[in-house]
Amino acid sequence: MKTIRRRRKENRTDYEKRIGLLKSHTPRVAFRKSSRYVIAQYITSIGAQDTVVFGITSGILLKYGWPEDMKGSLKSIPASYLTGFYLGKKILEKKLAVPIIDFGMIRAVNGSRAFAFIRGLVDSEVKIKHEAESFPDQERIKGTKLKRDFSVNFAKVKKQIEGGEK
Repeated sequence: MKTIRRRRKENRTDYEKRIGLLKSHTPRVAFRKSSRYVIAQYITSIGAQDTVVFGITSGILLKYGWPEDMKGSLKSIPASYLTGFYLGKKILEKKLAVPIIDFGMIRAVNGSRAFAFIRGLVDSEVKIKHEAESFPDQERIKGTKLKRDFSVNFAKVKKQIEGGEK
């Protein structure tokens, strides 16, 4: 009988994926979801030791004009896209190597937050391999499908991230 590792039992680590990512010897961008935010980290690995170069949460969008009354939607598809866009701008600004994506234990479902995040990275001009049909529709990314139309605020926040204004 094979013993299941603790982190696998807790649904926290997929060891087969992790070994594949470590063998590639390339930096990676980890995408995680919490109950309130979307979390992204740029990680390098030497041996099996991970080093987080920098990380951000979608809470940073509040500094760039995300409406205070929509604080509860900081894990939505538009927030995921803008977090990816912001992270991509930081990667290019710091002149870091092109990463690969690490979803961890999140299921890769086409049109989900994870793919909105990747779309944000791609739109910020980070050269990541991707398939365009996996991304959510542009309407969902801009937030026109939310309870309250977010498309006007979306454009403002994206413009401020591009300009680097705070």
